Amino acid sequence: MSLESSGQQKKAVQLDAADRKILQVLQTEGRLSNTELAEKVGMSTSPCWRRVRRLEQEGVISNYAARLDRKTLGLGVFVVVMIQIDAHNAEQAVEFEKAVLKLEQVIACYSVGGGVDFVLQVVCEDLDAYAEFSMNTLRRLPGIKAMESNFVLKELKPLTGWPV
Repeated sequence: MSLESSGQQKKAVQLDAADRKILQVLQTEGRLSNTELAEKVGMSTSPCWRRVRRLEQEGVISNYAARLDRKTLGLGVFVVVMIQIDAHNAEQAVEFEKAVLKLEQVIACYSVGGGVDFVLQVVCEDLDAYAEFSMNTLRRLPGIKAMESNFVLKELKPLTGWPV
């Protein structure tokens, strides 16, 4: 059993063309005023505001955040780490998940099917910092059987938003 809700999936919300336009604009320009957003999507301000509020209430829009430049922040190394755990039981998976959630260098973690159990995205200042983190923190997480580090050489298409 994962830390996420016990297998329950959220029901997809029905979106029309206007909702999609709003979401596309907000994913790239989240600081727009309602007036600016309404103008960009070709709506008047009141209906635009109501749609945004509805999308927030339905959980389609879950948060507003700034996208930061990792290199400008001094995080020059980006690594995709594949991890296999020893035993495939719920307790060990939950123990691993709890430990990973505490690591600020791990910017994303996915439980996956296939040849590995978890895929982590990790950022560090440089190779030395990653070597230290890898050997003294990651490898000591509970239940690790195998770990493979894949260094990102070039970000061709980083996540900037979901297709809507």
